[in-house]
Order: sequence, then C-alpha cells, then structure tokens
Amino acid sequence: MDSTSWAALFDRFVGPPMVIVGIAVGAIVVRWLLHRLIKRIVRTATERHAARAAAEGGRTAALLAASGLAHERYVQRTETMGAVLRSIVTIAVTTIATLTIMATLNIPLGPLLASAGIGGVAVGFGAQSLVKDFISGVFMIVEDQYGVGDTIDTGEAIGVVEDVSLRVTRLRDRSGVVWYVRNGEIVRIGNHSQGWSTAQVDVPIALTEDLGKVAEILRTAVADLPEHDPRVIEAPNVTTESMSQGAITLRVSAKCLPTQHLDVQRDLRDLIKGALDRGGVQISAPTFGPGPSKGR
Repeated sequence: MDSTSWAALFDRFVGPPMVIVGIAVGAIVVRWLLHRLIKRIVRTATERHAARAAAEGGRTAALLAASGLAHERYVQRTETMGAVLRSIVTIAVTTIATLTIMATLNIPLGPLLASAGIGGVAVGFGAQSLVKDFISGVFMIVEDQYGVGDTIDTGEAIGVVEDVSLRVTRLRDRSGVVWYVRNGEIVRIGNHSQGWSTAQVDVPIALTEDLGKVAEILRTAVADLPEHDPRVIEAPNVTTESMSQGAITLRVSAKCLPTQHLDVQRDLRDLIKGALDRGGVQISAPTFGPGPSKGR
C-alpha cells in the first residue's frame, strides 16, 4: 500500500477516535476550570462577607443580623447559587461536547435534535411542577426572601425555617411538627424575622387624669430603654390611641429586633406599671357593656 492509502486508513480509523478523545479531555478540563473558578468566587465572597461582618459591632451588627444579612444566611445563599452555576456549566459543556463528537462522526443532528425537542416538551410537561419548584427556589434564594432560622408564614404553615433547598423548604412549627413545603406552592410569605418588630402596650387611663402628665411619665420611663436593652432599636413612642366612656388609652410602641416583641412587651408592662405607681396614676379598669338580660 502506498502512503496515500495509509493516510486514508489513518484518517478513517485513527483520526476520529483521537479527535473524540481530544474533545472529551478538553471538555473535562474546561468543566474543571470553570468549577474551580466558581468555587473560588464563592469562597472569596463568603470570606469578604465574614470579614465585613466581624468589623461591625454593637447595635449595627445586631441590625444587620436581623435584616437578613447574617453571615450564615449569606453563605448558604452564595453556596446554593454556586451549586446552580456548576450544574449549568456541567450541562452546557456536556451538551456542546456531545454535539461536537456527533458532528465528528458524521451523525445527522437534525432528526436527533427534533426527537430530543419533542421528548423535552413531553418531559417538561410531565415535570412542570418540579420545574416550577426549582425556579421558585432559585428566586427565593437570590431575593433572600427568607433563610435558616427565620420565622415565616407560608399560608399553609407557620414556623422556624430549618432548611432551604431549590425544591422544598423545611420548617418546624411551635408544636414541633416538621413541615415540608414545596417552593412552587408558596404564593405568599410573611417573614417575622427580617428588619424589625413592634412591641405595643396599651395603657387605659381614667378621663379624670391629666393626660399630659401621664404621657410625660410614660416617655420618661421608657426614654432610656434602648441604652439598657439591646433588643430595643429606638426610643419608644407614646401616642393617644382611643377614648371610650370611662377611659382614654395611651399606646407605648417600641421598635425592637424581630421575634423579640413579645418579650419586650412583657418588660414594658412591668416598667410602665412601676412608673405609673410612682407617679400616683391609676390604670382604668376595662369597661364592659351590659350583660344579657335574664328572663323570668
């Protein structure tokens, strides 16, 4: 056989396998490099956030943690998005490498792509709820709607979030029941742990009392509360809420850290009661309408 025949045989039996091996190796290397780059970006982002959180102190750090920017939540959100990006890279690289190999082997791609399209539509129609859950989970994580440790109301259940995945959110209610809520089924979310809460205490005062004096007593009693109680964000406000036949109601409102409003309310009641006792102010007893008449 002459050199031309040997070259033809080489191109037919040796050339394509080598090209296929080269494409496969190249795809593996590209995928590894991109995964490594994504992991490095995620690690750098979490380390910078940890350093920035450590530099904050006092009330500012508490507010950052309360507003959904706690380091743990940031790490979880960043790592989840990194995992999503790595999955997308794997699918894209694998698809491109497969199509390139098929083109090298002279396999017609038109009928295959048409069949794959039809199959994809059928699979997508059957798995549309799964796709809906996945997409909803991505948006929930990116938008930081809630995170681990938050107390949320999903409409179906109210509890503390224990885990957030791209498909399911796991939370535990006050009775200890664990709820698994699909992300695609969550229409609305009430987050009790982001930003701040409000502790409110209503103080009914007799109409005969000096309203200005009582309001000043209450303001003086709670003015220094943020300095002594780290749960309270701002000095409480004292406003006139309502007036009935026998009493006028003053409302003491304190902005506090999320989920702490019930404890702050209890402390406010003790503080207000002591201040009113020292000021000689009597709290009005609640008034009730006439009871049902009894037949004879």
